[in-house]
Amino acid sequence: MEYPTMEEVEAADHLQICKWYRFLPSPGTIALGRAPEVHKTMVKKERLIMDAISNRFLQGGGMSPEISKKIGLTK
Repeated sequence: MEYPTMEEVEAADHLQICKWYRFLPSPGTIALGRAPEVHKTMVKKERLIMDAISNRFLQGGGMSPEISKKIGLTK
């Protein structure tokens, strides 16, 4: 699963935020094995996006049993 852009995070509904919160890999995971400067840049960018997702997730009330059932355990 690819990280969304900051614009996509800002426009997303709570259900989409919950999907990203549950299924996105940790920042930088996608860039493992790349050149160190590329990895460092991706970690920084993805951390900012994950922070925005986390903030929206908490502001929206987090995960409910209903949302958890809708999005499931796997992608």
